[in-house]
Order: sequence, then C-alpha cells, then structure tokens
Amino acid sequence: MTMDRCLAEMSNCAGCPFKNADRFCMNLEGKHPETCPTRNQPDTFAQANREYAKPEIRAFAHAASVQEGEGYAERERGYAHVKPLKPRILEIAEFAQRMNYRRLGLIFCAGLAREGKLVADFLHSRGFEIVSAICKVGQVPKETIGIADDQKIAIGRHESMCNPISQAMLMNAAKTEFNILLGLCVGHDSMVFKYSDAFCTVLAAKDRVFGHNPLAAVYTLDSYYRYLKQP
Repeated sequence: MTMDRCLAEMSNCAGCPFKNADRFCMNLEGKHPETCPTRNQPDTFAQANREYAKPEIRAFAHAASVQEGEGYAERERGYAHVKPLKPRILEIAEFAQRMNYRRLGLIFCAGLAREGKLVADFLHSRGFEIVSAICKVGQVPKETIGIADDQKIAIGRHESMCNPISQAMLMNAAKTEFNILLGLCVGHDSMVFKYSDAFCTVLAAKDRVFGHNPLAAVYTLDSYYRYLKQP
C-alpha cells in the first residue's frame, strides 16, 4: 500500500462535510465521503464488536450508554425536544452506582485541592469510599526526571514533580474500581490512563487560563484566540 493510499484510507471524521443528521454513521440512508471509516473499515468494527461481547466490557458499555440517555429529559417528545439534565459530577456518581462500584479513586491536581475536597465530600455523601491522591504525592524532586532549575515553576528551591505514575499505583494498591481525574496537566493525565488498572474518567481537564474550561479557546479560535492558529 502506498503512503498516499494509506493516508486516504485513514479515519478523518473531523473532516466530514455532512451535518450529523446526514452522516452515514448516524443515518442508515446517510451520506459519506470517500474516506468514511464506517464504510471502508468493517474489519475494525468487527474486531471492536468482539471486545464489546466480553461480559465485563459489555456491562460497562451498556451502563455508559444508559447513562448517556438518562442525561436528557423529555426524550418521549422526540429528539428535537430533548433537554440536558445532569452535570457531569452527578453523572459520574450515577454511573458508578449503576456499575455497583463502592471504592472510587480521586486523582487530583494540587492546584485544585479545594475542589478535590468538595468532590470527595460529595462522593462520600453518595455512599462511596474514596481513595485520593494529590499530584505532588511522594515529594519527588523535579530533578529526578532531568528538570533543570530554570525549568521549574519555583526557581531556586525544591519543587516536587507531578507524580501520575505513583497516583495510579496508589489506586491500584487500594484496588479502586473506578478512577476520577480532576485537573491534571496535559501528559500527566496520559500517564494515569496508561498505568491505572481500573477504568478512568475525567471530571475536569486542566486549563490554567480558562478556569479549567478548555473549550473556551476552541470556541474563540476564529475571534479572540485567532492568533493561536498563526505559525
């Protein structure tokens, strides 16, 4: 297979020119571009379906889909009338209850220590046992991973590195059933996903400028933050 052909056959759903209601993946009579993976890659979906057939994966996927549907009110009136109903923190709690989880992991950033306590207290009030770990756990100096003094935030003194591998390992040792990430940095969250034994979800992603609402920059890419698109 040539490189050009390989690129042409790669999934490019973000570049699909059709509205959601008219897309082939969502409408049995829908339209599709030549690169449409729904049309072109049946072997991928067959492989995925074999994974969904595994009992533990099927149960998780089923609960997630039920939770998705219950996030909307007035569904009986038709799709045009549905209304969003629940904040994400409530959906996480309901999903965990639906899965009969009792021990949850809360993996949070030191910059959101106050929010971490609020979230832990809320989940406790819903009947869960909470195991939590702050990003600086372990007091490991940044020099351990080769960070120079002028690369620190706190130049000239000890600075503990963010320690996502240890956060994940603490959850693994406690045998948490579901881990919730709150405000971790780009890359640090990725290492939690890699090293966690349990499934993870994200309550909030780190965005220092926009108060942990990363989509604010996306919504303004053609206006206030258009400079981000410049070389």
